[in-house]
Amino acid sequence: MIAIKNKVAIRKMEQAGARLVEIFKEIASLVKPGTTTLEIDQAIESRLKAKGMESKTKGYMGYQHASCISVNDVVVHGVPSAKIILANGDLVKIDVCASWNGYCADMARSFYVGQAPHDVARFIENAQRALDKGIEQARPGNRLGDISAAIQKEIEAGGYGIIRDFAGHGIGKQMHEEPEILNVGSAGEGPILRAGMAFAIEPMTTMGTHDVYITDDGWTVKTADKSLAAHVEDTVVVTENGPKILTRTTAANAASDAS
Repeated sequence: MIAIKNKVAIRKMEQAGARLVEIFKEIASLVKPGTTTLEIDQAIESRLKAKGMESKTKGYMGYQHASCISVNDVVVHGVPSAKIILANGDLVKIDVCASWNGYCADMARSFYVGQAPHDVARFIENAQRALDKGIEQARPGNRLGDISAAIQKEIEAGGYGIIRDFAGHGIGKQMHEEPEILNVGSAGEGPILRAGMAFAIEPMTTMGTHDVYITDDGWTVKTADKSLAAHVEDTVVVTENGPKILTRTTAANAASDAS
């Protein structure tokens, strides 16, 4: 069953999203040559604490970090490490889920270290457009499959691979709630969307095939063909007026209203 959030819950999720937006702005300058992914994770954790937030990944099934940081052919769930030192030419995906006053927001962005070549820039832009197209479908009366189909259409139009083994999800008090939101699907299928539903929509795409594998650490997901991967994610609430994105700059002002 897909939970319907009331106004109080949505307000708390807005606050969580606004804080994540601020954190991503603050840590963007750290994505540069010579920085380790562990240093970025530590910066994220300290900022979460300063903003009164609780990481939803640290401690989850034994995971020990406040973020997932995935570099190049790592799609998602990259484990921060002092041994992973960023260099020019790296494609870095940072994913953070945290709660504020008991309600979650989940956000991921892709960063390129240095000046991205045209083909890589085009690839990253395609992932962002796919996310935007999916979000556009998060409207009352639409069906869940409309989100998935819109994402799939955009990614395939670019000629890229779509990850099938991992997906977006509902979100609220818990990081993962119903439903699962695939990045492939058929329009007009699945549950009818209603105002108050909240989703973490997250296209995961590759410059090669969709095949992936999990490394020996039990977390890190890599492309089987070693192709570059992109990942972007926003937390979205379905409203009577259409989708409301909680993890974009437009939500940032909400943080200053919190008491």
